[in-house]
Amino acid sequence: MLHIVHHSDYVAPRPKNGSFVFDKYQLVMDAIRDHPSEHVAHEPAPMPRQWIEAVHDPAYVEQVLSAAVPRDKERRIGFPVSAEIASRVQYTSGGTWLAAQLALQHGYAANSAGGSHHALADTGAGYCVFNDLAITANRLLMEGDARKILIVDLDVHQGDGTAMLLAGRTNVFTLSIHSERNFPARKARSSCDIALPDAVGDDDYLSTLDTALKEILPSFQPDMLLYQAGVDPHADDRLGRLALSDAGLERRDRMVIRQARDRGIAVASALGGGYGLDHRAVALRHARSMIAMANEADRGGAIR
Repeated sequence: MLHIVHHSDYVAPRPKNGSFVFDKYQLVMDAIRDHPSEHVAHEPAPMPRQWIEAVHDPAYVEQVLSAAVPRDKERRIGFPVSAEIASRVQYTSGGTWLAAQLALQHGYAANSAGGSHHALADTGAGYCVFNDLAITANRLLMEGDARKILIVDLDVHQGDGTAMLLAGRTNVFTLSIHSERNFPARKARSSCDIALPDAVGDDDYLSTLDTALKEILPSFQPDMLLYQAGVDPHADDRLGRLALSDAGLERRDRMVIRQARDRGIAVASALGGGYGLDHRAVALRHARSMIAMANEADRGGAIR
């Protein structure tokens, strides 16, 4: 059973400036509904402002929520921050947190948006406004829902914002496996960074991931895993430089769930990146990713 979090505000109007479009978030849900596997959709509440401000500079939060982000920051984000975008990013952050709550109940749950791993304390970047992964990790820890959190970021781009926002915390471990020559040009320092050369394919990628998880999980011993499950390592992705196949992405996602499940660790995934001119094809990759993870979680029964 796939427990998936979605809100109508995830699909914001196309910005007047910039190339980013939001229609894939509805297309993902369409693909989920068209698939024969079972799913339950859950609607999130917006993330309360105090939890956003626990991670982001309150002055920046005010700029976003009042739709008054300076143009230099909007250029860094990649689109203007309208009132609709301000609403959207509160819901997507709330969605990742709700997915984590559902994962604690069911073993695995997915947010159909989120994974905004480039957002920094006082600005957004790279199509990311608020960092839902960092916000969710902080709230889970502060409210006592988790003791130690592992963030596994397998987007093709390094999770620089997440790494910087959570740097120095002993109760959070950040793993980023990404394309060495891709955005951002200046990389941050995660707890563990693995930068891959161009055109790495399924077998080498999966061997790298398997080794990393088998080293980190027993040593760090998290009780919650937040997974940035971007599909942009795919060979056909417009912004990727790696070469995973459809089958490779499914093996990747099943590996993350299996290794967490075998240690009794709940997993919440956020959508992450995926880019291409054929938006339906990209949405289908995301949908297949979440379905594969739900199926793998079900193979082992309830985690908690």
